[in-house]
Amino acid sequence: MTNWTRSTLISTLCATAVAATVTTPTVALADVAWSTPVPRLDWRPCALPAGTTGPAGQECATLPVPLDHLRPDGRTVPVAVTRLRSARPENRRGTLVVIPGGPGSSGVQRLAQKGSALQEELEGAYDLISLDPRGVGSSVKARCGIAAADRRLVTLRSWPTPGGGTAENTERSRRTADSCAANGGAVLRSFTTRNEVRDIDLFRRALGERRLSVWGTSYGAYVAAVYNQTHPSSVDRTILDSTGDPDPSRVARGWLENMSGGAADRFADFAAWAADPAREAEGLRLTARAEDVEPLFLALAEELDGTPRDSGTPGVQLTGNGLRQALQNALYSDRAFPGMARLVLEAGDPRAVPSLPPDLTQVIPDEDASLMVSTICNDVHWPGPGSGYARRVAADRARYPLTAGMPVNVTPCAFWKDAPAEEPARITDEGPSNVLMVQSLRDPATPYAGALKMRAALGDRARMVTVAQGGHGMYLGNGNTCGDRVVTRFLTTGQRPAQDTHCAN
Repeated sequence: MTNWTRSTLISTLCATAVAATVTTPTVALADVAWSTPVPRLDWRPCALPAGTTGPAGQECATLPVPLDHLRPDGRTVPVAVTRLRSARPENRRGTLVVIPGGPGSSGVQRLAQKGSALQEELEGAYDLISLDPRGVGSSVKARCGIAAADRRLVTLRSWPTPGGGTAENTERSRRTADSCAANGGAVLRSFTTRNEVRDIDLFRRALGERRLSVWGTSYGAYVAAVYNQTHPSSVDRTILDSTGDPDPSRVARGWLENMSGGAADRFADFAAWAADPAREAEGLRLTARAEDVEPLFLALAEELDGTPRDSGTPGVQLTGNGLRQALQNALYSDRAFPGMARLVLEAGDPRAVPSLPPDLTQVIPDEDASLMVSTICNDVHWPGPGSGYARRVAADRARYPLTAGMPVNVTPCAFWKDAPAEEPARITDEGPSNVLMVQSLRDPATPYAGALKMRAALGDRARMVTVAQGGHGMYLGNGNTCGDRVVTRFLTTGQRPAQDTHCAN
């Protein structure tokens, strides 16, 4: 959908919202293997990746978790966990778990990046914790043996060939699925949302906490929603930040498909920025009128489809799909707009050598690529290769030319050898009323329309604050004071808006 209407649920301004105290009724605990031994955690200063500086006092440990939680006495695998204790223990009211997005993002690095801001914003109300999900960072890894050429972002994402062809994507998806089946083993098959949720709850028990508060962003918001649904007695307060459609029949596949409309809506922000006269002095103005930016971009991408340009990275050319992928990444935050405009200008200047963003130049490590593929394929059954992917790509690229059919194209999941071990959790309105959603109106990755479906599924368990801007990841991420204030109030006092709330930009 490109012309979404604002929900009637969003009816009051942030500044005048009436607060209501959240209550957390006792609900029968579900989905926990209580026979799993509670491990001991040996904390130590974190050894963060080169170039990463975490807040003072951030500690790391290894949590042994069952490979299969339904067999708690069997093999265990390591999961990296991290904590940052409250700097104001007199204000401490609990523990907040920060759940990263992806699949594929590191919670250890996420806490390193956000820990100081959270400490300041929450004024010591929480110890902060996170983890590297299985397959990520210092946690257990698996490798599919995916060919290096298939591990660039423009090939892991199923961008059709110029003209909309899907045969190349189909063959790449088939060989990736075959490699994962041959080499991934039981560890790869354990990379699921359900297992991440169980690992979080075992972490809670290892900390000796009765309940955790939860902040999940993007895919992490879905993980947080599943945790809240399946472990209701373990959850205090829940923040769902930038949320997708929770329909269990379309988990992951639906999120990807929704990106077409999300990118189209979000592009209007980039176009307005790139045509603003203020860009003239910066040397970044693309056109005199905002409505001319999209035709310019599409024409340039089509030109690069036919004649790729050599870039400043030896051996890596800028293709039409490379330009499209760079745009998808840039739409996440206004802070990326200058770099995207510069790339468009360089790509259109035959005298320039385009400088590519790192996401376009690197070969993704096999274990990271394997994790990115496997979680979404393990969670839910996807339509098979004969279910009309080429037809859907043709229709989607005609309606949403900026994404060129990629979000509905065939993926390795169409050839996945193992059926999901469990059904995806169904998010419902049954459970504690302790959820606050925060969502931008123009999110390129988890569009507003999908978030409304999560909102409807939760019913009176949730309140939703929408932020009248674009971007992905709202809390302490995109500079909206009103939205940040609503989330902080809920985490620190338990008060939510009495009804769904709208925050002006």
